[in-house]
Amino acid sequence: MTVMAERASSPLSVDMFERIAEFAESQDDTVRFEFIDGRIGLRKMTNGTHGEIAMWLVFHCKQARSDLTLNVTGQGLKVASYRSGRARPDAVLAPVGHFNGQGDWADPDGVLMAVEITSYDSDTHNRDRVEKPRAYAEAGIPVYLLIDRDKDSVVVHSDPDPKDGYRDIHLVRLGGKVSLPEPVGIELDTEELRQYAD
Repeated sequence: MTVMAERASSPLSVDMFERIAEFAESQDDTVRFEFIDGRIGLRKMTNGTHGEIAMWLVFHCKQARSDLTLNVTGQGLKVASYRSGRARPDAVLAPVGHFNGQGDWADPDGVLMAVEITSYDSDTHNRDRVEKPRAYAEAGIPVYLLIDRDKDSVVVHSDPDPKDGYRDIHLVRLGGKVSLPEPVGIELDTEELRQYAD
């Protein structure tokens, strides 16, 4: 769940954001912060169903590609124009060891896929369907996977363009098979995900 604050009247620098986020997260380990389109977002800890979906994806990605790791620990990424944004995807797919030594906010180069799982909150549409796809495309992340619990679907975004966003978008209803294009190259049978649809 993310709550986005309104844009400040004076721009907040990325360095200042990182200091604020580091301090706040050291005081309360149940929240994580993001900085997209000049706004600070607050990500609260997810619920059990959200976590089960993430672990389902971890299992299937690792089973299909043992050379990759789906990081679900809240690894932050530098995103948006000129890397001036900061996002914490629900999961990030990258080669094994890719994030070693990169710290809280890793460069997105080498990341193969960012994943978001919708939460039942008022900001889901804007955050997961508008802002984050644009930010991940601007950062050059090849695949963005949205597991959309509100719409009982999986949406695969690929072919990122820094100006136009993702140029290829495929929606598959839960229960169908979905192909995650190269460089991911994994096919998922989403039948099991139907048990997590509320």
